[in-house]
Amino acid sequence: MKRKLLVLFMIFSLMIPFVACQSENKGNENNQENNVVTNEQEVEEKEEAKGDYYPVTITTYNFQGEPVEYTFDKAPEKVVAVYQSSLENLLALGLGDKIICAAGLDVEVKDEWKDELAKVGKVETDSPSKEAVLEMEPDMICSWKSYFGEKKLGDVDFWHDRKIGTYIMLNSGIKQPNALEYEFEDILTLGKIFNKEMEAQEIVDNMKKDIEGAKEFAKDKDKIKTIIMEVEKENQYRNYGGDSIGGNIAQEVGADLVMPKNGSFGQEELVELNPEVIFTVYYGDEITPEEAVKGIVDNPALQSVDAVKNNRVYGMMLSEVYASGVRTADGIQSIVKGLYPEFSN
Repeated sequence: MKRKLLVLFMIFSLMIPFVACQSENKGNENNQENNVVTNEQEVEEKEEAKGDYYPVTITTYNFQGEPVEYTFDKAPEKVVAVYQSSLENLLALGLGDKIICAAGLDVEVKDEWKDELAKVGKVETDSPSKEAVLEMEPDMICSWKSYFGEKKLGDVDFWHDRKIGTYIMLNSGIKQPNALEYEFEDILTLGKIFNKEMEAQEIVDNMKKDIEGAKEFAKDKDKIKTIIMEVEKENQYRNYGGDSIGGNIAQEVGADLVMPKNGSFGQEELVELNPEVIFTVYYGDEITPEEAVKGIVDNPALQSVDAVKNNRVYGMMLSEVYASGVRTADGIQSIVKGLYPEFSN
């Protein structure tokens, strides 16, 4: 009897590791199955979250400046972008492959956006006609207010009725006075339309950071008498006051605008105002910044102006101070550098 019990005990002892192993393997299989289910659920949840982004409703405007809501059921795939900031805002967001036609550039895009520009379907000098745009069958048009005038594309409702979305840059005639905040809003809205909100926010945050850095630097300094102006014709100038992008930037970073409001003025008034710093605005490829500056500093009638005497006249592109979009960053840098050459951000 004792012998039989001993044999049974030995057999039972040998079976325990086998049973334990089987249980462990079964447990591992269950864990693997659970992991597979969990991973599949995570993928499904991510896809659902991605799919839940659209539809997206934005507020844009018609030619009369009235707010209009438009809903995008998905990210636009065929965009017509006309005029500098309309195109560059999209390029800066990495959307060159979504643009089927770009037109109306005053200057070449910056080197950092040229790879995206190479993805654009076609780049034209002149803005396309209404008939040409219809033939392209876009799903979005991004431009300035003037492009939606009666003699060009017509108002936005014509396009919305055909399920073609629009977005008009706010500082191109929609919002008065122009302000930095509207350039930021344009970029953020385009980011929303294309599900590029993080990228858009980063662009805006970087510009705000540059402004805050300059404000901090200048807070204990005397304000600098400044004017931002464009030569309209011989000895006649156009002023960019605080109700312009350039003027808004200058005031934000500590300039004292000698002409606070937009308007025109003459040579004699410029001498009387006697700014310490002059920013002279130019546009197009016909003139260089050096030529723009030369037109001021070589003028015999302006030799008594402090900015001319102290060699503090700087050229600025129009695209840095009007409906400037992502080039607002360049406008900020140009103005800060001109006001505070010693400041490094």
